[in-house]
Amino acid sequence: MRTDRSTPSPAAGPAMFRKTSGSILCPSCGKLTHASAPVCLVCGRRNPGMWGFAGPLRQIFRSWNFTNAVTVACIVLYIASLVLDPTSALRSRGLFDVFAPSIRVLWAFGASGAIPWQAGHWWTVFTAIYLHGSLPHVLFNVVLIRILAPEVEELYGPARLVIVFTVSGAAGFLLSSFLGVSLTVGASGAIFGLLGALVAYGRRRGGVFGRQNLQQYGLWALVLFISGFLMTGVDNRAHAGGFIGGCVSGLLLSMAERRAETTVDWLLASASIALTVLGFALALFTAFAH
Repeated sequence: MRTDRSTPSPAAGPAMFRKTSGSILCPSCGKLTHASAPVCLVCGRRNPGMWGFAGPLRQIFRSWNFTNAVTVACIVLYIASLVLDPTSALRSRGLFDVFAPSIRVLWAFGASGAIPWQAGHWWTVFTAIYLHGSLPHVLFNVVLIRILAPEVEELYGPARLVIVFTVSGAAGFLLSSFLGVSLTVGASGAIFGLLGALVAYGRRRGGVFGRQNLQQYGLWALVLFISGFLMTGVDNRAHAGGFIGGCVSGLLLSMAERRAETTVDWLLASASIALTVLGFALALFTAFAH
């Protein structure tokens, strides 16, 4: 039986097919236009159908829960790091080092820092976001991610959340590595990036709601940053870099209430995910090669 190109097969799901006929929502203005139209008649965007892939990209980021994906990735990678060297987990050196993975395993999985960068492991700025150094470390970060990420998603959009999280985490590890932190892991730089994006939103939004966001999340960032200096083994440089990355991302990206997510947003989010997956592939390849 012949299947029309614009109709999905039952096994493919709603997001995995091209739509080359009928009406679609323009990725730039969100208005109805024809899937094969060369130009959107409302906003003038060229090729709004993106060769049939505009709809699938939009659906992927709307139906896929990035917060849950990050939560699962952090927990699974933490458990895997313990399983590969269980003896290290039993050598607790304090409250914040309970069930700590070995340095050897974290290095193999893609820990970042000055030493990996000197070895040419550029991908670690992406992989280290999902690695953690102890049980309290991963639990605390996962809780904060589940609180803050949905807020960023609501105010900016799902694809822009992926961009903010990835760019902020990478910015944190870049600054940390540049300032000489030898080895570092954790999602806290990305978490500070989420706070930075929320602060930027409040500054741009203005009004009562904007001021409330600015004050609330600015206070969160201040308290968490000060707390980092009261504990040992905390990478405050990554926190600072992540917050800066989040503020810049939040200022550059459009707010959801002012502009729907565009093709550029979806492509940047896809590139962020692809770089992270590639990073873990390179980390494992490098580990097995040695």
